[in-house]
Amino acid sequence: MDNYNVAKELASLLSQRKAADVTLIDISEKSAFADFFINCTAGSERQLGALQDAVDEKAYELGLEQKGVEGRSGSSWILIDYGDIIVNIFTAETRERYALDKIWGDCEIERIED
Repeated sequence: MDNYNVAKELASLLSQRKAADVTLIDISEKSAFADFFINCTAGSERQLGALQDAVDEKAYELGLEQKGVEGRSGSSWILIDYGDIIVNIFTAETRERYALDKIWGDCEIERIED
């Protein structure tokens, strides 16, 4: 499975798990460090951890190796690095503050809905 399809699977999972405003951003033309960002908003800090656990489990099933994690449950942003795919799970306030969707707005952005 190519990186796009793997990223789409992870993004769809987040949408199914009730993450809000799930976006898949193709940054491959603009970035040397990754091909895709997946951004989503958790409704609570508790949901942040649950979404991270779901993504980790699905990524393992898909054969992805986790390169690193920044933030944890109880924080306002969890970044999960799978090499070419980076998953960002935010609280609403933090997502608005950092505005990654706007920063990468010149890239192809796909909205993922359950």
